[in-house]
Amino acid sequence: MPLTKETVGKMIDAIEVSIISSIDENGFPNTKAMLPPRKREDLKYFYFSTNTSSSRIKQYSLNNKACIYFFDRANFIGAMFTGKMQILSDQKVKEEIWREGDELFYPLGVADPDYSVLKFTADRIRIYENLNSFEINLSDTAKE
Repeated sequence: MPLTKETVGKMIDAIEVSIISSIDENGFPNTKAMLPPRKREDLKYFYFSTNTSSSRIKQYSLNNKACIYFFDRANFIGAMFTGKMQILSDQKVKEEIWREGDELFYPLGVADPDYSVLKFTADRIRIYENLNSFEINLSDTAKE
């Protein structure tokens, strides 16, 4: 029985590591482990914090195609999302996803110029489960 969107959402909420990918200036994929999304809206929008000075910011500003991946290692289940990454500098969004302890990464606090928000908008999800995979096209369900 395939995973439901609700089950995928619960898996994402329980993970400790997110995998994100960008395309570098030479056209090669770059993949990085990150903290889980700070916020998600259904399975369509995901918000991550990152350093403004990071190579991701430069890469996404040149090419916003992106991939994020979440997995449940114990059950060998994964969900790969493809879509676009947007760099947000809106102070309200920064405050909304700010967490206690973020000073470790952004010593000047929520207004730190090295604090940025990445907003991922998913177009498709590819689910891997029980040695099978299937795809959900979110472009068709954007108004759900």
